[in-house]
Amino acid sequence: MTWPGWRHLPRESRDTLFLLGVIAWTVLPHTTHLPPWCSALTAIMLVWRGALAVRSAPLPGRWVLAAVLAAAVALTFATHRTLLGKEAGVTLLVVLVALKTLELRARRDAFAVFFLGFFLVLTHFLYSQSMAIAAAMLVSVWGLLAALVLAHMPVGQPSLLQAAALAGRFALFGAPVMALLFVLFPRVAPLWGMPGDAGATTGLSGTMRMGMIAELALDTSIAMRLRIVSGTPPAPEALYFRGPVLADFDGETWRVAGSRLPQRGASRANLRVEGEPVEIEVTLEPLRLATLPALEATPELPPLDGVRALRRDDLHWVTERPVAERLRYTAKSWPRFLHGPTERDIRLEDALELPPGFNPRLLAWAAALRREPRYALADAPTLAAMLMTRIRTEGYGYTLTPGVYDDDQSGDAIDEFWFDRKLGFCEHFAAAFVVAMRALDVPARIVTGYQGAERNPVDGSLVVRQSFAHAWAEYWQPGVGWRRADPTAAVAPDRIERSRALEASPGFVASAFGGFAPDALLRLRALWDATNNRWNQWVLNYSRSAQVDLLQRLGLQSPSWQDLVLLLLGIVSSLALLGAGWAWWDHRRSDPWLSAYARVRRAAVAHGVTAGDCTPPRTLAAALHARAGAAAEPVVAALHALDALRYARNDAPLARHATSAEARRLARAALQAMRPLFNLPLR
Repeated sequence: MTWPGWRHLPRESRDTLFLLGVIAWTVLPHTTHLPPWCSALTAIMLVWRGALAVRSAPLPGRWVLAAVLAAAVALTFATHRTLLGKEAGVTLLVVLVALKTLELRARRDAFAVFFLGFFLVLTHFLYSQSMAIAAAMLVSVWGLLAALVLAHMPVGQPSLLQAAALAGRFALFGAPVMALLFVLFPRVAPLWGMPGDAGATTGLSGTMRMGMIAELALDTSIAMRLRIVSGTPPAPEALYFRGPVLADFDGETWRVAGSRLPQRGASRANLRVEGEPVEIEVTLEPLRLATLPALEATPELPPLDGVRALRRDDLHWVTERPVAERLRYTAKSWPRFLHGPTERDIRLEDALELPPGFNPRLLAWAAALRREPRYALADAPTLAAMLMTRIRTEGYGYTLTPGVYDDDQSGDAIDEFWFDRKLGFCEHFAAAFVVAMRALDVPARIVTGYQGAERNPVDGSLVVRQSFAHAWAEYWQPGVGWRRADPTAAVAPDRIERSRALEASPGFVASAFGGFAPDALLRLRALWDATNNRWNQWVLNYSRSAQVDLLQRLGLQSPSWQDLVLLLLGIVSSLALLGAGWAWWDHRRSDPWLSAYARVRRAAVAHGVTAGDCTPPRTLAAALHARAGAAAEPVVAALHALDALRYARNDAPLARHATSAEARRLARAALQAMRPLFNLPLR
């Protein structure tokens, strides 16, 4: 098939190809989470429809379309095990949009594709509300509007550029209304979410197995952003963001411990803060977890939009439901603190238990250590320092790829790490430290969260990435409470002191670009992060509290959502009235020919000439000529000129140079010529 060139294609073919291009652009971001078969099938159908449009060939029959639809439904069910829900629904929607293009036989079919396309645009925000997706979907909306304009225009008109320009003007006219709705429409959280979106996207899920956190080190997406509001910024080694605290251990998996006593709230944490606090503004990304990682130690959190947060006795902040929307809040934290019971009680029993039959070599090593005179009566800090010294001096290595431990399922993974291979990531060191301390009869537990942050040189914010996910240990000291011990600081001090997380080896393109411009990638990422942060703060994080603040600035003392609705309705109604008034005024202002001719027609009707509202000047001229004969010739000439001004061909001189002044001049000439006929006053 030979490409005839865009200008030589029929109008219908050009419009169809443009619509197919818009649909392909809209579907493209979905390919990252669509099943491969769906992306391939959609591409085949769009290319097929484009080839039919170029050749002006007939469309496939309904039986072919029905067979493709049945196959798509079957593949969707086989992939997702359901036809309901977000994933299956988006898959079917993408197939249906592409399939509908194969039956574009009438204008109603095109309208169905347009509105399915608009709905497809919305589904992107179920996955991401990033600035890049918003910009891409803005282009999609513009393209769909341009295709809608083309569908309403006569055959042969207009050009694609004209349709796109008209669609752009429509969008600009609607932009103020959209901005008003954005600012005042009551927020319902979560705005973009589905019931099945509660799955965790990080390793901070309340459980930990060997290797789970190492997998996160490859994820450079942002977990949260920080801005120091007041106080001395903490040093990198003090940036510990506390998440789930894991005390239960079954030999393979660490879990959050259930309390042996009834929960009584945060008062049992026995938190004692020291020194001056640092006030931090936190923008937390939607982690889809029932947890709020907070800088140690954060005694209180302000009220959060749509989320109720509670603090456990172990200082871990939890929420009643997974956090599926971005949160921004300001809280005070104390890097220097003590917490936990100062006397040994039943609450410490969970932090002493070890499952029988697991890691026998480590347990035997600890028992032998206790029999040595220098460690027989050693206190908890002495034992912790001894374990740190061993990690620092006995050849242990910090790596993202330690390999699989306990591949024979013998339950000796920590033994193998502690005595044999000595290679691990933070969870390996934390788990071995805690098991060793428990074997030495010291209560200990694992704390998961994030450690460290990188400073963005563009806006000065601190960025905590998923690759900063970390596991450390706490042990209990009589008279003091829980104390932090981070074995990673002993084996890899740069990881803690300078927030230098391990990174995977770069690919070929990244290596080549980095060799040519070593700092370019870092600068580009910093610029993108700063820009995206402003997008998050100003657009995505515009919440109900921001709306309440707006109403308070407008003078309302205790605003509610009812006040918001009333204000929105009042402004929309006022704008509608203003728009109607402007349309009425613009209609009269922008058509001077009608007002000029109306004066002439009313004068003729007042003197007995029959002329309705739709009577054109040529017909009125004929009626005047029939009534007055040759005496009406000047009036007839003026009315013919007025008629030509309105209805002449595009190449007529009068049409090219028509102005409102010309219409008024011809109307005055007609009235002057009618004056001798009906004895009219000159106006």
